[in-house]
Amino acid sequence: MIASAVADLCARAQLLGVPLHAAQAEKLLRLLDELEQWNRAYNLTAIDTREAMITQHLLDSLAGSGELRGARIADLGTGAGFPGLPLALLHPQREFTLIDSTAKKIRFVAHAARALGLRNVHPLHVRAETLRPERPFDTVVARAVATLAELAALAAPLSAAGTRLLAYKGRRPEAELAALPVGWRLLGIRPLRIPGLEAERCLVTLMAQERPADVPGALPAG
Repeated sequence: MIASAVADLCARAQLLGVPLHAAQAEKLLRLLDELEQWNRAYNLTAIDTREAMITQHLLDSLAGSGELRGARIADLGTGAGFPGLPLALLHPQREFTLIDSTAKKIRFVAHAARALGLRNVHPLHVRAETLRPERPFDTVVARAVATLAELAALAAPLSAAGTRLLAYKGRRPEAELAALPVGWRLLGIRPLRIPGLEAERCLVTLMAQERPADVPGALPAG
C-alpha cells in the first residue's frame, strides 16, 4: 500500500470530521482494490475511476459516521456495500446488516467482509420490503435508494420508536421534506462537503416516533 495514498485518505477524512487510523485507511483502500477487480467482471458500480471511488464511495459513506446510534445498524439497498462496509470498518463495536436484492452485489459484500476481516458485517440477499427482523434496528441508513416517503415505508418494519433513519441525499430535497411520512420526525438536515466532490450532498435524519409499521401508510407487517 502506498503511504501517500493512506495519508491522503486520512487527511481528507479528517476534513469531514472523521478521524481515521492508518490501518483503517489501508483497509478502505484495499476495499477499493477488491471492488475494482470485481467490477471488471460483474459491473457492480458505474463509478469506475479510483478518485471517484474515493470521493463518492469511501468519503461520502464516512460522512454519516457521527449520526449512527445504537448497536444494530441496517444498510438498505447497500449495492456494493456503501455506506455499510466503510461504516462497519470504522465502528467494529456495532453490528451491520447489509441488505440488497441483487445477488452479485451481496456476494461481493460477503467477499469484501471476509477479505477485510469484518466480522460485524452480515450480508443479506433479500428484497427490503419482505424483510421482517426479529428485533428492530437502532439505525437504518440508505444512500440514493428512494424518496424519503418510500424509504420510510421500507424502513418501517425494521424500526421501533427511537430508530434513526439516515438518508444520504444530493441537494436538499424540499419536496420530499414537505411530505414527511406519518410516524417519523425530522431530526435534522446536515449539508455534507465531501473533499474532492463538487456535487451538493446532504444527510437527512428522521426518527421514528412510534413503531412505524403500526401507523397508517406503512408497509404491513404480515
